[in-house]
Amino acid sequence: MIQQVTITTESAESIKPLVESAIQERLKTLAFGITRTRERLTAFEKQYGMTTDDFARRFDGKDLKETLDFLDWWGEIKMLRLLEDKHRALIVVE
Repeated sequence: MIQQVTITTESAESIKPLVESAIQERLKTLAFGITRTRERLTAFEKQYGMTTDDFARRFDGKDLKETLDFLDWWGEIKMLRLLEDKHRALIVVE
């Protein structure tokens, strides 16, 4: 689905470079968040000896008890998906 945003301003200066710069900065922030979240997922994988995919399947299937660590791990998975979705949405902006 293609979406279009129209921005109007009374300023004599072109707003396009400002918008492009803001998008680039947001992409950098999202990329940093993705990296940090992946690092936290890797730490959980090492601590519990299973991949995040295995954990998600087992946790979602109720094969694992709900502990604080597992809830944190689950939250990191959700956060990664959210950050990646936002990054994908902005990376294709023209």
